[in-house]
Amino acid sequence: MLGILGGMGPLATVDFLRKLVERTPAARDQDHVPLVIYSVPQIPDRVGAILAGTESPLPAMLAGVRMLEQAGAKAIAIPCNTAHYWYADLQRESSVPLLHMADCACAQLEDGIVNVGLIGTAGTLAAGFYQQRLAARGYQCLLNEQDEIETWVAPGIGMIKAGEVRAGGALLQQALAALIDRGAQRVILACTETPLGLESVAAPQLSRCVDATIALADACIQWSTQNGAR
Repeated sequence: MLGILGGMGPLATVDFLRKLVERTPAARDQDHVPLVIYSVPQIPDRVGAILAGTESPLPAMLAGVRMLEQAGAKAIAIPCNTAHYWYADLQRESSVPLLHMADCACAQLEDGIVNVGLIGTAGTLAAGFYQQRLAARGYQCLLNEQDEIETWVAPGIGMIKAGEVRAGGALLQQALAALIDRGAQRVILACTETPLGLESVAAPQLSRCVDATIALADACIQWSTQNGAR
């Protein structure tokens, strides 16, 4: 059984589950990955906790991890990039392995790539775990300028969370184009709302992107196959 610690946000969790199901090689129901899902949107805001010291989401996430363990989960995936700021704390308290979304995404970068763009929440960017992993692999990391984050990225993500998916996608497409114009050969979509928005506007630059949601789904399928869960 694979556990999903979700709800951050709820639409992004549904997108992760859809991609997990669609990408699983299956000819019948019984071939799919067995899941137990904890999707609680009331987990405190991750970005505010990182940037402004608001209520930490860690206790609520730990409660979710414990419920998933009690329900029989033997590994846990968290389809929220920013939540991985607390990955070490969560893993230390968990009796089962937690898949790391940034590791999954970075593993999908092909050889020969030098410049990698990164689109994520201000909390994810400030946390730096993507930048650290990219640097360790020899990549140059490109970020949007602060005014672009404030004008395109943060409002775009917020619109998608509010259900305005296409409007948010139109803003995020501008942020994506700016990174590619600066030389990004690939761009990691390091916020689970971003692929939803970009897919809704059929952004042509999507072919240059690594969707961290898909990367996590693929890692879950691999884990399930290796552990005989399907």
